Amino acid sequence: MSRLAGTLLTGAMLVTSALNAQAAPDATEAVSSPDGRIEAVLALTAGRPTYSISRDSRPVIQPSTLGFRFKDDPPLTGGFTVDGVERSAVDETWRPVWGSASEVRNHCNELAVRLKEEGGRGRVMTVVFRVFDDGVGFRYVLPEQPGLGSFDIVSEETAFRLAGDHTVWWNRNDYDSYEHLFRKTALSAVEGANTPVTMVTAEGLYLSIHEANLTDYSGMTLVPEKGVRNSLAAELVPWPDGVKVVGRTPLATPWRTVQIGERPGDLVESHLILNLNEPCVIEDTSWIRPMKYLGIWWSLHIGGETWHEGPTHGATTANAKRYVDFAAEHGFEGVLVEGWNTGWDRWGAKGAFDYVTPYDDFDLEEVARYGREKGVAIIGHHETGGDAADYETRVDEAFDLYRRVGIDAVKTGYAGGIYPRGQHHHGQWMVFHYRKILEKAAEKRIMLDVHEPIKPTGISRTYPNMMTREGVRGMEYNAWSEGNPPEHTTILPFTRMLAGPLDYTPGIFDLPLDEFKPDNRVHTTIAKQLALYVVLLSPLQMAADLPENYEGNFAFQFIERVPCTWDETRVLDAAIGDYVVIARRSGDGWYLGGITDEEGRVLEVSLDFLAGGNMPYLTRIFRDASDAHWETNPTAVDISTVELRAEDTMTLELAPGGGAAAYFRPMVRER
Repeated sequence: MSRLAGTLLTGAMLVTSALNAQAAPDATEAVSSPDGRIEAVLALTAGRPTYSISRDSRPVIQPSTLGFRFKDDPPLTGGFTVDGVERSAVDETWRPVWGSASEVRNHCNELAVRLKEEGGRGRVMTVVFRVFDDGVGFRYVLPEQPGLGSFDIVSEETAFRLAGDHTVWWNRNDYDSYEHLFRKTALSAVEGANTPVTMVTAEGLYLSIHEANLTDYSGMTLVPEKGVRNSLAAELVPWPDGVKVVGRTPLATPWRTVQIGERPGDLVESHLILNLNEPCVIEDTSWIRPMKYLGIWWSLHIGGETWHEGPTHGATTANAKRYVDFAAEHGFEGVLVEGWNTGWDRWGAKGAFDYVTPYDDFDLEEVARYGREKGVAIIGHHETGGDAADYETRVDEAFDLYRRVGIDAVKTGYAGGIYPRGQHHHGQWMVFHYRKILEKAAEKRIMLDVHEPIKPTGISRTYPNMMTREGVRGMEYNAWSEGNPPEHTTILPFTRMLAGPLDYTPGIFDLPLDEFKPDNRVHTTIAKQLALYVVLLSPLQMAADLPENYEGNFAFQFIERVPCTWDETRVLDAAIGDYVVIARRSGDGWYLGGITDEEGRVLEVSLDFLAGGNMPYLTRIFRDASDAHWETNPTAVDISTVELRAEDTMTLELAPGGGAAAYFRPMVRER
């Protein structure tokens, strides 16, 4: 992708009286959800387009601006007439390769409004809406046309003018990282946020603003709209010279999405983001398989071993075989090996990493062979140190090596500043890079787990080898910072996880970290660590602790058993930032995870998600012991087995910072 030189033309957005509620629009076009409850309206007022969204005739998004400003071209924000309207409907059911459900219904009504400038170049812009029962997606389409060829976008004028000063959970708009704690404030206190941004209205309606199908475009953040109360405006991540998007017609932008629900769980159960992406383009997906894995990873973060070669090097042949043996014994499908290739001692330098040359104490081919012998896949690792440009020149050779030795899953990383310098992790250059690597991986039949990624926007529907991503303040922060507070994972399902799967890396049993990091700890109980396997979705799911910390611990049975892809998902109870209880089905078995913040809680959960007909389920429950506490007694777990039915209620007694996990197996009785 080339980069055009130039300087950014700046200017404040013009907010005119034409956009005030009392100004009558010249033209309106509306489209409703299949159930008729949600409506999106595009209006032209004095030639300026706005959109609005309502639910049950109550405003969700009030009339908000649309359009673009360009570096060298006049703005595309006004002077329009309606030049054509098309309507259509979609109602299909498709089957993901993996995910939170084995079947997804894509049911929406679509409206495409073609707008044309009355004077000047007569440029054309189409705004497309898709309205679902659980929200709205809209995008811009700039068709190929004489008046608009190549261009530099300096501002996308999309705004989200909310109907009140809602309560918001948000993560600051860092252009290079999503690894921050979430804040809970009034909408009026949001300073700038990465998406998804989740909120609740005074009436109890839950909303989340994000984007879908981010392809060759800059990532969208949200900032307060100048001069307008309770409004957020799109702020695209810039190129080094300040331009936001380099493009040419024809261009279709990512979808701007507003998910809507009556309870927090409605947001989690929604498939709107996936449905706004194209169907799978990989014809044979048989090689794409979810798996649980162990890895030479946590030992590196807590300081017991090192990434680079030396007396405590983690990625030795012998150590990798030890992990493979443990994985085979306990039914794990994969082992991740970090620090096997040279370059870790040159971190930060241009071209530091060699993606095909192992350290002298690691035999890649032998470890891969040994894994195959034991039925355990090796997960490769490519840390770039941010040098994406160099990685692009070496990725073919690196992937070919992995394929030759039988490795078909790779964890990539982009920790550090991006090469070329001045580019951001979430800008257009890197969005294009991430997609290029994903497409190359699909060509080579390799699954990806991307760290320091661009946020998920549903592209895993199109490329299901995009298995999981970091893009979250995950487990590692407990090893080398003040750690993640107990409430953190009660927020993630309703914020970051709405975007897509997250590689949080749960499963730590040695919670105080006394041996290597006595000043650090993981701020949960063991029972909560188990529950995270159900609460947090990831088709590549890690058991992150050292093998020796699992040996002999009966709680490890749950991690051995729990799946990582699902046929059905239900959020049973939740209060964002306080607690969440999720049940997921795999085949005819159900799994439940419940977690709380720093407050202990007693929750009564209906089991009506189980099959009816008085069918009994043999249920194994892993819960906090009566004296458990994330600070003083985090490892105390009670394990019990009971017989339960759909008509029963389960009482979850969650310790402070604690949780509970359970699996339900139907009992077949002989007559």
